[in-house]
Amino acid sequence: MGGGLEIRDELLGNNDVKPPQHIDLYGNPYSVPDFTMKQIHDAIPRHCFKPSTTKSLAYMARDYIYLISLIYLSHTYIPLLPSPYFRGALYTIYTFLAGLPMTGIWILAHESGHGALFPKSLKRLNNITGFILHSSLLVPYYSWRISHNHHHKTIGHLQRSSVFAPSTREEYIRSTLGKDVDPVTVHELGEDTPLYTLGQCLVHQLLGWPLYLLYNVSGVTGQRGFPYYSHFWFGESSKLFKRHELWWVFVSDLGLAGMCGLLWWAVRTWGVWNVAVMYGVPYLWVNHWLVVITYLQHTDGKLAYFAHPQWTFARGASATIDRDFGFTDRHFFHNIIGTHVLHHLVSTIPFYHAQEATEAIKKVMGKHYHADTETPLLTAFWKNQRDCKFVEETVGMEGSGIYMFRNLHGRGERARDLRPKEDRS
Repeated sequence: MGGGLEIRDELLGNNDVKPPQHIDLYGNPYSVPDFTMKQIHDAIPRHCFKPSTTKSLAYMARDYIYLISLIYLSHTYIPLLPSPYFRGALYTIYTFLAGLPMTGIWILAHESGHGALFPKSLKRLNNITGFILHSSLLVPYYSWRISHNHHHKTIGHLQRSSVFAPSTREEYIRSTLGKDVDPVTVHELGEDTPLYTLGQCLVHQLLGWPLYLLYNVSGVTGQRGFPYYSHFWFGESSKLFKRHELWWVFVSDLGLAGMCGLLWWAVRTWGVWNVAVMYGVPYLWVNHWLVVITYLQHTDGKLAYFAHPQWTFARGASATIDRDFGFTDRHFFHNIIGTHVLHHLVSTIPFYHAQEATEAIKKVMGKHYHADTETPLLTAFWKNQRDCKFVEETVGMEGSGIYMFRNLHGRGERARDLRPKEDRS
């Protein structure tokens, strides 16, 4: 694919030069969303906005029944098997399976944080439920809820986005090659080896979530680091939370301290091995699913990021993408993967109404609704890790404030050549 329409036409000797336009990583023209939030709200059936206490409690009970049943069966029957290899295989299967309802429980707490689990009249119940569920998974509920609310308010904003904020070209080059490198001189880079990418993915999946909580690692450059950008720091020097929010950060920490105390008691009662297998490894699976889901909701070659003058809430919220993870998403993950565009536009809609609401907003969004239901989830994760390295404006659209994903490996639409013309071969 070429590096922009102007260069293409010049090389082809085309006198009928087309006006420049935004081009996504896949070489497709991109147009800025023009729908309004009123159109979105008006398109969604009224009943979709109403949570059902009974239905929400039923989903919560179902997830805990799954989890408790798995723990009971594994703890009771696997130790009876004579073969250590068979026991090891079944324990491995258990940790994966237990991670699914645990991730579902995390997502239910996420619903509570948006006030979407119970009706508005039960706001306190929403928060108490979210606090208990998230604390049980070592998540600082109120701290997360505050920063997550900021994420929703600034999604797609190049300078303010707080979750998987993309690097600019300059940031990417200097973080890859060194701070003293002049980005203008770097036109292309050798492609990462598959082994290097695999290493990046493993670090990403194992450490991404705790590092986000500790350091705000996926925030914009300059807004990261412990303790001032930590979800656990309740001192007045916090850069992440306002003064009136610090009490809730402290309460969140108390919830985690209580859960750590329960885990210590469990270790003293059942031993390190049992707690590690029954809780620790499934907890790592939860971290894995959270990071891969969130990353893929906000990273794709189709998506744009907007500089401040161009950003609006509707544009930013449309810079997300729905994917298909089949039965696992629809049943265990409460369809958080398949209805995320809707969630960013109207986050108070309960997950069990999200599919119906998604079908409704597609008619309003038209071509601005993004979905990739063909690429397997983990294939998309690998592909985007290799391809979506930074964002920049399209050739001929400099100064537009619309940024698309690019890389310097020659994969997809080429990045701009910033070298002087006389230095280009």
